[in-house]
Amino acid sequence: MRIRGVLAGLAALLAVTAAASPATAEPANVEPAPPGVNDWSCQPSEEHPTPVVLVHGLGGSAPTNWAYMGPKLVSEGYCVYALTYGRPPLVPPVTGGFAPMEESAPELAAFVDDVLAATGAPKVDLVGHSEGTVMPQYYLKFLGGADEVRRYVAITPLYDGTTLQSTSELLDRLAEEIPVVGEVPDELCGSCRQLFKDSDFMKKLNADGAAVPGIEYTTIMTKYDQLVTPYTSGHLDGATNIVLQDVCPADFSEHVAVAFNPNVARLVLNALDPANVRPVSC
Repeated sequence: MRIRGVLAGLAALLAVTAAASPATAEPANVEPAPPGVNDWSCQPSEEHPTPVVLVHGLGGSAPTNWAYMGPKLVSEGYCVYALTYGRPPLVPPVTGGFAPMEESAPELAAFVDDVLAATGAPKVDLVGHSEGTVMPQYYLKFLGGADEVRRYVAITPLYDGTTLQSTSELLDRLAEEIPVVGEVPDELCGSCRQLFKDSDFMKKLNADGAAVPGIEYTTIMTKYDQLVTPYTSGHLDGATNIVLQDVCPADFSEHVAVAFNPNVARLVLNALDPANVRPVSC
């Protein structure tokens, strides 16, 4: 089954569930998430002492973006958490990342604080996808996040922005993969223009170099990325930079599919636990 079909079905199911369920008062740190993710009673093990926080991409959410990767990390013994950030009032509840990234970064900061308080861990590891590789950089650089993060695994990152020509083009490309994104009007996407190469946001973020000292970065790029153009925008000086096709030449996964890819999952696991690296089976 094509990945866009899976995402469309999942998004539709979540939308129907949300519409059919009465509003309930939930604790501030409870987010809809895949099975095993956001277990606030989870205590990190000696083998995996650092909790993992998953940060979705533009148009994604905790339950959709991490439907595969989240349970996979849980099955490997990690305490795993995911938030849905950047939801303006009129945006469907199963999508996020549309608010300006300066507004989303405090949401991530508060969420990480909740994770640290619940687990007693001194730091977290971040795994981000797409916008989830950019917005957390603001948290790391300007909101004190560098003191709370150990490793940062970035999937389809765009540290140098994307060369897509307009907000509408970016939303059109996203809508091809995640149909519900087509419901979001351009004016509600405060983060879209920030992702373009040479945007004021990117200039501010990279003024003193993209990498934040003290963070162990791993980037995972795909040559078939149709949203991050060129895909080499994900290359980061000082990081462990991986191009998926250099590891698995016959893997044609594009921007969205990588989040549901067993080869990428193994690369993420290896980056989180470099002392116990396992080969990628391809």
